Amino acid sequence: MSSLAIGGIGVGVLLLLVAARLPIGLALLITGFGGTAVLHDLNAALFSLGSSPVETLSNYSLSMLPMFVLMGAFAVRGGLSEGMFRAANAFIGHRRGGLAMASIVACAGFGAVCGSSLATVTTMARITVPEMLRYGYSPKLASGTVAAGGTLGILIPPSMLMVIYAVLTETSIGRLFAAGILPGLLATLLYLAAIAIWMRLRPELAPPTPRTPWGERFRELRGVLGIVALFGLTIGGIFAGWFSPTEGAAVGAFGALALGVVTGKLDSRGFVEAVKEAVIVSAMLFLLVIGISLFEFFMEAARVPEQLGRLIGGLDLPRYAVMVVIILMLALLGCVLDAIAMVFIVTPVLFPIVQGLGFDLIWFGIVMVMVVEFGLITPPFGMNVFVIAKLTPQVNTWGAFTGVMPFIASDLIRIGLIVAFPAIALWLPNLIFGTP
Repeated sequence: MSSLAIGGIGVGVLLLLVAARLPIGLALLITGFGGTAVLHDLNAALFSLGSSPVETLSNYSLSMLPMFVLMGAFAVRGGLSEGMFRAANAFIGHRRGGLAMASIVACAGFGAVCGSSLATVTTMARITVPEMLRYGYSPKLASGTVAAGGTLGILIPPSMLMVIYAVLTETSIGRLFAAGILPGLLATLLYLAAIAIWMRLRPELAPPTPRTPWGERFRELRGVLGIVALFGLTIGGIFAGWFSPTEGAAVGAFGALALGVVTGKLDSRGFVEAVKEAVIVSAMLFLLVIGISLFEFFMEAARVPEQLGRLIGGLDLPRYAVMVVIILMLALLGCVLDAIAMVFIVTPVLFPIVQGLGFDLIWFGIVMVMVVEFGLITPPFGMNVFVIAKLTPQVNTWGAFTGVMPFIASDLIRIGLIVAFPAIALWLPNLIFGTP
């Protein structure tokens, strides 16, 4: 049996283990170890098992992951999301569909300090969905809005997926963060446009709400000062060169802790829960990193990336046609794979192919994050949709999937724009850091 066939069988075994709900990191580790043993021998597999984790975890860039996770955990328990929604609601809540629009803005703002889609959805669902239902909004509109808005948590920096992609591809995390800002703003605007068009077609889904006086609007702006300051200090400090991304993550975690303490929203119990969550999530991520190091060693030994690159090169297609094929493949995988697992599994395979085609790796990182977030709301396994359906008893899973359809159309438009006009993602990092 050829090494490529063994590599293909290994990928199939990995997908089966994932489908069997084995932890992703463990599935990667088992597949990588077993595949290396079959390709070479047990000694080679044991050597890989002993050396790869040490070499991989010695990467200094990985030290920022626990800090960004801790920053998001403190932000969730520090109540930073509530002020963002109240401020957005005060300014646009009175419009037709305004509460849904305010939810999108709040998700974008909270995503700027959280970096996790699941945390954004879970937090905002408890705040915004009851408010929309209280004013007579359709449950499918309320659930679909928050499920889609939660995806902004992994696109607007700081993003955990961007950090993982940067570590796997050895690209600049600062440039990736800068590249995510304009696409994140574009995503927010297109989601708002989707709600506006939906309300034009189905106004009965969202009754109008009372207009907030201007004085109260300006008072509610105080609720966003913490998020703006934290985002400016963390991301702005990285862009300005005041500190490295790892130092910026630590500053962000401390800032989120300080804000939670000052506002009185983060007590000792919340602190312990946040630290506990950060430790658990970080351990899971490090297991994924160890697993992918063994799996990547197996893939390289089986020459899968090399052969796949030759196969794609032999198709004699324009490079943008190849990119469309890659995006379609990612979209299909996103329907059945967890977002983090997908980035860990496909990046080592696609990275050399994209690099060989001459595409900008920062731009491709943004495209990958967008397609991965697209998978979070698409059937049959859109994670955000299942979470929101569980948190909203008034809507079933099918109703929640119905509610995200306008936002899926919005995502398709956005992905098309970023592919057609790469400058949307690359202009800001080139402006801040210079053209590479």
